Amino acid sequence: MRVIPTFLFAGLLAAGVAFAATQDAAITPAPVTAPLTPAAPVDATVADAQPPVAPGGAPVLSAADAEAWLDGFVPYALAAGDIAGAVVVVVKDGEVLLQKGYGYADLAARTPVDPAATLFRPGSVSKLFTWTAVMQLVEQGKLDLDADVNQYLDFEIPARDGVPVTLRQAMTHTTGFEEQVRALITADPDEISPLGAALKHWVPERIHVPGATPAYSNYATALAGYIVERVSGESFDDYIERHIFQPLGMAHSSFRQPLPAPLLANMSMGYSKASDGEAKPYEFISLAPAGSLAATGADMGRFMIAHLQDGALGNARILDADTARQMHSTGQASIGPLNRMMLGFYETSVNGHRAISHGGDTQWFHSDLQLFLDDGIGLFVSMNSSGRDGATGHIRYALSRGFADRYLPGTPAQTPGVPEADAKAHAEQIAGTYTSSRRPDRNFLSLANVLGPVKVVANADGTITVAMATGASGAPKQWREIAPYVWQDRDSTDRLAADVVDGRVVRFTMEPYAPIMVFERISAWRALAMPLLVASLVVLLLTVVAWPVSALVRRYYGAPYRLAGTDARAHRLVRIAALLVLLAMGAALALVVGMLSNLAMTSPDTDGLIIAVRLFATVVLPLGAAVAVWNAWQVLRGRRRVLAKLWALLLALACLFLLWIGIAQHVIGFGANY
Repeated sequence: MRVIPTFLFAGLLAAGVAFAATQDAAITPAPVTAPLTPAAPVDATVADAQPPVAPGGAPVLSAADAEAWLDGFVPYALAAGDIAGAVVVVVKDGEVLLQKGYGYADLAARTPVDPAATLFRPGSVSKLFTWTAVMQLVEQGKLDLDADVNQYLDFEIPARDGVPVTLRQAMTHTTGFEEQVRALITADPDEISPLGAALKHWVPERIHVPGATPAYSNYATALAGYIVERVSGESFDDYIERHIFQPLGMAHSSFRQPLPAPLLANMSMGYSKASDGEAKPYEFISLAPAGSLAATGADMGRFMIAHLQDGALGNARILDADTARQMHSTGQASIGPLNRMMLGFYETSVNGHRAISHGGDTQWFHSDLQLFLDDGIGLFVSMNSSGRDGATGHIRYALSRGFADRYLPGTPAQTPGVPEADAKAHAEQIAGTYTSSRRPDRNFLSLANVLGPVKVVANADGTITVAMATGASGAPKQWREIAPYVWQDRDSTDRLAADVVDGRVVRFTMEPYAPIMVFERISAWRALAMPLLVASLVVLLLTVVAWPVSALVRRYYGAPYRLAGTDARAHRLVRIAALLVLLAMGAALALVVGMLSNLAMTSPDTDGLIIAVRLFATVVLPLGAAVAVWNAWQVLRGRRRVLAKLWALLLALACLFLLWIGIAQHVIGFGANY
């Protein structure tokens, strides 16, 4: 499960969004004193006698060289990122080359990470097991990737524009579903819903044209897991254990929640930061097929080898070779030449080497799995802390790119660029405000879209910057145009591309987000929503604050209250209305921000609070707008001062705008589906 970033929706939707793929340019860790002294790495290497340097001059990938390289990178990166522990596994040519633990699985007990025994939560890397199960049933003729999924379900998923949901859409994240967040993660096992019940509770709206717009969906993946249950006649947990874990010898892995006691005893603790030292509760996930896996690094190595060998590990086989190759090479294009979405895997080819991958995030665990298909090499890393802002994303990116640059170098692609005049013109065309395709849209959590638009800025030199796309230093990346409407980050090989319709950029995406989401242009009016929201709240706040202040000033100077009759009644009522509207919108905003900052607030226990806040807004926002308009009418037709008339008009406009926000963002209404 990609948590905010990919599990949820990429950095507060960034918009939306997410969460998925907060991987940036190579990390340059700040010289921060380590919050703890990392334990000596636990080693479980396989001897290798290859020569240290390949004929082309690049180091040969051997156990000794990989261990030395990782030992020089990982402990320092964890300390700089304030991360308690990690596991790294490298496989090559059908064998585990290196598996190693760094730091601690339990800070209080000073238990070191053991790659063969310590379980981590790979988050959305779990999806690869779900997709593998789907492909097993496809090759058995029990599932059809292009059939309407309703034929496999006991409830209905509505069609959009006459187009049903298919498993191919689910595997490529093009079902069109809006983001679903409710009950995503909880610390209370009693709040876990059975898979079927969780899916039937609320079916998200399909807000995009099916098959055309990538929008990462945990719901769609869980739907596929439920189909595996129904078609196989086994529970999802049983199916994965019998048909994937057991054949591969993955004896220390499970999707079960709670974990079986023997596995729970070896489960790594999760942390916000290592320096905090406070272990977090185990995370329970209702949409289990999308992210509930717990596994050791050693077991993940077995899974990587099986996929690198077209479905086989030793004498065991989890996929036919043709099925595995279909899964690895069937691509769904995003925008332009950017990396595609395969059947469940992201394309992440680098240095001319074909690669597929999947990342994963829970709140506390952050992981990445990379397969270099033609080279027979796999790399897995998982960390047990969120660390400093963005640290895990930078570390994952630096690890995978540094590994590829060291052991799988290639000739850099030529990037000739475009004429300066064209670069500047295209930069102006793409400049503007966008929202992520991965977003809540038809429920009250869509209020987050107003708070987190994605802005593209055209620079004077013809480059562009995207506020949400930052490097390890925290500064926005500089994107230089290398071909018409294709840009490349100046400090990496990441690319950005745009779709142009009638000379206007309508959407864009960038690596590594490209396979799972795009950013769609919003109108100038909607782009003003955030500043108008702030301005409206300021007007209300000043009105509310002026109420007691003016009363105190009059009392201090003995000045009389000069309004009477209807004017006095309107004056008092509009201040009460301003206070209530401010409370209603403030409560809705606080609730949304709190839920996205702390996923525990998305548990069903919060349903009552959500319903109460929405009902309060449903009553207060229309009533407050009506009172403010009536007050403005009374003030404008009377003999009040010009300043009083201007303020009454501003107050009415503010209340009307907040009413529009309440309607457009579904704050007004009833229910707790989101």
